[in-house]
This record gives sequence, structure tokens and C-alpha cells, in this order.
Amino acid sequence: MSARIEPITGRYIHLEIEGRPYRIYFEEAGAGIPLLCLHTAGAHSSQYRHLMCDEAVTDRFRVVAFDLPWHGKSNPPEGWQDEEYKLTSAFYVAAVEAFSEAMDLDRPVVMGCSMGGRVVVRLALEKGAALRGVIGLEGSDHPSPWYDNSWLESPEFLRGDFCAALVSGLVAPQSPDEFRWETLWHYYQGGPEVFKGDMHFYRTDSDYAHESGTIDTGTCPVYLMTGEYDYSCTPEDTIETAKRIPGAKAIIMKEMGHFPMSENPTAFREQLLPVLDRIAGGA
Repeated sequence: MSARIEPITGRYIHLEIEGRPYRIYFEEAGAGIPLLCLHTAGAHSSQYRHLMCDEAVTDRFRVVAFDLPWHGKSNPPEGWQDEEYKLTSAFYVAAVEAFSEAMDLDRPVVMGCSMGGRVVVRLALEKGAALRGVIGLEGSDHPSPWYDNSWLESPEFLRGDFCAALVSGLVAPQSPDEFRWETLWHYYQGGPEVFKGDMHFYRTDSDYAHESGTIDTGTCPVYLMTGEYDYSCTPEDTIETAKRIPGAKAIIMKEMGHFPMSENPTAFREQLLPVLDRIAGGA
């Protein structure tokens, strides 16, 4: 096989979030409308590598994805060893805003998956005028009730293989094995209790259902795209959220699970490209 270099550039940026300094890793590819991508809980920006290698996307969009602090190649803050990591809604929004400003992203489209798909609802609520639109992958405006939350306190959260096993059932059975295992590998790599800390946001600090109906989709279009096999954010959750947000569009993706951009990138692009066409046309 001949050598091939992917068109992805990775760098670090130093910035402040809520008055505290952070060293953030990000990757980007393409040119045009900024498309800022947010990874899932316990994972990192590599989930979007297939999108960054798709010329149908990068010919019109500058695709940028960063690792939240504590995730991937981004550092935790100084003194992390003496504190417990818990992601909050306020910090998440502040991190996205600080990164966007530092990168000088002009009215970006923000696309997030899972916890990233949840936070885009709050971004549309609070920062909609500064955005070209949001795309919530596996996104809703409220936490889904799970019958047994005891695993949240399991000491096994220290282990990447436990986290990978926990999310493995969220991958659709039709997803190719190559990409299924690539998706799970992202979870094998997580730092101790980072996934657990993200669950604080996802399970207890991200209920926007009472406010989401005030989002102005004329200013900030909202697209919610969910795989039919997702039991974390079910298709029903997504449809209910879209009904609460006047003008929001719900798309239920056949034969896909909770990680569409990484578990089945070929099928996902067929769903995503028409949405990007509409956003680009609106721009």
C-alpha cells in the first residue's frame, strides 16, 4: 500500500475558560464556513476524522474539532490531581465560547454528539445570534430516564475497557466492525473517571426542556439527528425536543446508533450532506 497523508492538521492553543488557563488540542481540515464539532462523553475529537477527510464537506466547510480539557490530547488544569472532575453545563458552554473566540470562528455551525448534542441546545438558547446553526447528533433537550444508574458509582469507571463495554451496545448492529472497534477504542483511551465526570453533565446538569421552546430557529436553525438504535437519546426523545422548538428539524437515521460519525461514516455522510447543503444555502 502506498503512503497517504490525511488532510488533517493538529495543533494546540492556550486559552482561559472561566478565568483558568488550559492547553487545548484541536484538529481541522478544509476551508469555508466554520463547522465546530464536539465529541461525546469520555472520548475525543478523533471521532470526526472521517468527516475531515471528506472533500464533499471540506470543500465548503472548515471543520474544527477540539478535545475538552481532561479529554484526548488536551491537558487537565494545573492541580487536577487534587480535585474531582465534573463537567457542568456552564463550563461546557464557556469552553465552546472561549475556543470559538480564540480561533476567531465567524458565526460557526456547531455540531455535537451525545453530550455535545445536548449542549448545542443551550448554545442555541444563549448564543444563537452568534451561530449559523446547530446540529445535535443523538441530541435532546433533557436527560433520558435510565432504570438503573448504580453503574455511575462503580469503581470500574477507572478502566477504559469498562467504559468501552458500557457504550458498546449503543453501536448499531449494521455498523462495520472496523468502525465499531475504532469507536470503542476512543473509550479505551479515556483518563480515569473522565467518563464519570461527563455523566454529571449528561445525567444531572443539562435539562433545557423548559427553555428550549424559546429558541429562535429563524436566527439559529436547529437540526436534531438521531440513530434508530440509540437507547441513550432515543428517537422519541429527539422528536419530542424538535416539537418543543418551533422550526427545528428531527431526522431519525436508519441502521445507526449513538456514534454516527465514527461507527458508520459512509452512511452518516448521506444523512449529513443535505443538512449542510441547507445551512450553506442559508449562509
